[in-house]
Amino acid sequence: MDVQQRGNALSPDELETFRRQGYFGPFKVYEIDEMRSAWRRQRLQMLDRSMAVYQDEAAQSGNTNISNYDRHLDMAFLADHVMNRRIVDRVSSVLGPDVLCWRTEFFPKYPGDEGTDWHQADTFANASGKPQIIWPDEVKEFGGTITVWTAFTEANEETGCLQFIPGTHESMNYDETKRMDYDPGSINQADKAGTRRGFFGYDYRQLQKDPDWTPDESKAVSMVMRPGEAIMFWSTLMHASWPHSGKSSEMRLGFAARYVPTAVRVYPDTDEIEEYGGRVSLERYGAVLVNGGDEYGHNRLATRTTRGHAFAR
Repeated sequence: MDVQQRGNALSPDELETFRRQGYFGPFKVYEIDEMRSAWRRQRLQMLDRSMAVYQDEAAQSGNTNISNYDRHLDMAFLADHVMNRRIVDRVSSVLGPDVLCWRTEFFPKYPGDEGTDWHQADTFANASGKPQIIWPDEVKEFGGTITVWTAFTEANEETGCLQFIPGTHESMNYDETKRMDYDPGSINQADKAGTRRGFFGYDYRQLQKDPDWTPDESKAVSMVMRPGEAIMFWSTLMHASWPHSGKSSEMRLGFAARYVPTAVRVYPDTDEIEEYGGRVSLERYGAVLVNGGDEYGHNRLATRTTRGHAFAR
């Protein structure tokens, strides 16, 4: 491990904090002006989906959340981002030396948009009912994925920043084998404990193991972040987001990169993603090896081309 890697890895105290509370950060990945400049360039490139791995009608229309998936496989800046040592070294401190980035997602929140429901994700079967990641049986103390959520714009309580309930990552309050009902007409309509919240057309409360249980929001903390800052957390941590109040005209934009060890099976026994009212083929999909090696060979890997695009092999 070189000097830069040692500088980016979590210290023993930081690792203990992460294990206790389920998240670490925020930490700086880019300078504020650097991030703002990069986003000005990238927002135009995002309109070109000619090289995107999902060419299905659902993704091309942009009317489903699937259209925000895995743009790191066709956009060079995002490909560099998921392999940024300021991120990968911290993730590897927790997951070990052999790490895949298996999914990325943009999370835009426009003025007036609702907040996101309190939720946890272990197998990511929450929308489709089918596990998208499966950890090996011998590693029963782990589950879920490490998400690194990077603020591309200002993220605060007015624009809809993330919220966490620290220490809730080791016990699941939801049963992801259940199915949620997709209802796009419910978006921006539901008041939950005094806050407008939803889950991209779903109601995450349908997955609760105990229908009468409610999250203890008195323990929630807001993740206020400047452009270029990131936060890493277990997907099993109780998390949500505030609504965008509309007091600022700026969209809040987060980019989430999701990481697992190479021992984890990604999209096992499936050829497509079906959720959020859409369906896309995984024919061109591949996970990205961001650190170490892959001795398991469970998953198709994406190889980067000289143009910064990727293809699965």
